[in-house]
Parts: sequence; structure tokens; C-alpha cells
Amino acid sequence: MLPEIPPQILAAAADAPIALLILWMMHVLRRDLAQRSEREAAPPASPARDELAEFKLEVARTYVPLSLIRDLDSRLSLHLMRIEEKLDEVSRAATAAAAISGQALPGRKIGFSSRSSGENA
Repeated sequence: MLPEIPPQILAAAADAPIALLILWMMHVLRRDLAQRSEREAAPPASPARDELAEFKLEVARTYVPLSLIRDLDSRLSLHLMRIEEKLDEVSRAATAAAAISGQALPGRKIGFSSRSSGENA
């Protein structure tokens, strides 16, 4: 006959393989994380990166005609000049409206300096 084994010991014996599997998985994960952090901390291969940058530049020079680049540059410049003219018109209209109504215009800063200095906070 088989000796009588208490149920707690049977439960522990049944759970042991699962507990060992979880411990092994934790060990593997920690080892992989350590290896990954070591790889990320190492400096990237500089010659390969430089070669890739040179190749990209060569592709851009070879496949994009200079005439297209000049055309794009002139179109962007014209568009920016039109935007600037519209902004000047709006500014002149606001100044004229303030002068007619007798109100003083508040001092305004141009650009992003007021946002970065925290005046709008």
C-alpha cells in the first residue's frame, strides 16, 4: 500500500514545477534586460552610420534634380512673402482702428518669446 501523504505536501509538489518555471522565466528576463541595456549603452557603430549618411546624401543628389529643389525653394519663398504681406496688412489695420478709436495698443512681442518666458502662464 501507498503511504498516506498529507494534501498540503501534494499541493506543494504539484505547484513546484510551476514555481520553478516562473523563477527560470524571471532569470531569463533579467539577463535579457541586462544584455539589452549593455547594448544600448555601447556607442553605435560610427563608420556604418557615416556611410549610411553619405549614401543618403548621394541618393538625394542623384535622384532629385537641382531644378526641382530651386523650384521648391522659390515657391516656398513666394508663399512666405505672401503670408508676411497679409500679416503686415492686418497689423496696419489694427493700428489704424486703434488710432481712430483712441485706444492705445498693448505692447506685443513677436515670435515665441512670450510663451517661453512664461508670461501667458
